[in-house]
Amino acid sequence: MQHSKSTTVFLMSLFILAANANAQVTDSTASNLFVKDSTRRNLSWRLPPHKKSFNAKSYIIPGLMVAYGITAIENDGLQRLNGEFKDEMYAEHPHKQIHIDNYLQFVPAAMVFGLDAFGIKAKHNLRDRTMLFLMSNIITNGTVYSMKSISHQLRPDGSKYNSFPSGHTAEAFANAEFLRQEYKDVSPWYGVAGYAMAATTGYLRMYNNKHWLSDVVAGAGVGIISTKLAYWLYPKIQHKLFKDKPMNTMVMPSYQNGSIGLGMVHRF
Repeated sequence: MQHSKSTTVFLMSLFILAANANAQVTDSTASNLFVKDSTRRNLSWRLPPHKKSFNAKSYIIPGLMVAYGITAIENDGLQRLNGEFKDEMYAEHPHKQIHIDNYLQFVPAAMVFGLDAFGIKAKHNLRDRTMLFLMSNIITNGTVYSMKSISHQLRPDGSKYNSFPSGHTAEAFANAEFLRQEYKDVSPWYGVAGYAMAATTGYLRMYNNKHWLSDVVAGAGVGIISTKLAYWLYPKIQHKLFKDKPMNTMVMPSYQNGSIGLGMVHRF
């Protein structure tokens, strides 16, 4: 009976995440969910700031997810629910860990760059996509590590005091929202696929006994919010820095022989 109850709660949690992804793919400014012409739209990022309004409604669900995780830190009922999930997913059924979550979290972002390279055009060009990805990751990782340091929560396996929130889950959902944003006008199923991979990443973090349920729910909220903020902030930053000047410089991250750096290309 206990097993059935916890499973039902978890499935409801996944349903909420899936419902959020499905709700977000409907764009009130679009006339059709599917765009047969996959050529890239020539969007201008350098619009006046007042035309890039802040859509507070789109932050409600991920905000509630973060609030749930924070509340669970001191709430006895939610702590018991965390314990039930741990017992069901690991303590009562010890198993070998699956490490695919270490890689699955990055797949939605890889799809954004891979699909475009194979001719299924994303909404924005390579430069803008790269900058949006970097901004999203800066916000995500900065938020996650700050919250980990402040909350100081013990992981379910007792290994470290950095359990809340789940960084893997935050990264996965940030990348899933990145994929949805870039391909929602081609097909909503790209976003659904990204969110499904993100939800699987969150599930595996609990399956591997690395995170509590509340860590995963809050991590998902942080990731979604981070990417949404990146898409809201980036046009404003470009407007302030470049205004109507043509942008002939592109800065991109680089990785070679174990070293991380930045590369710059300037067109004269």
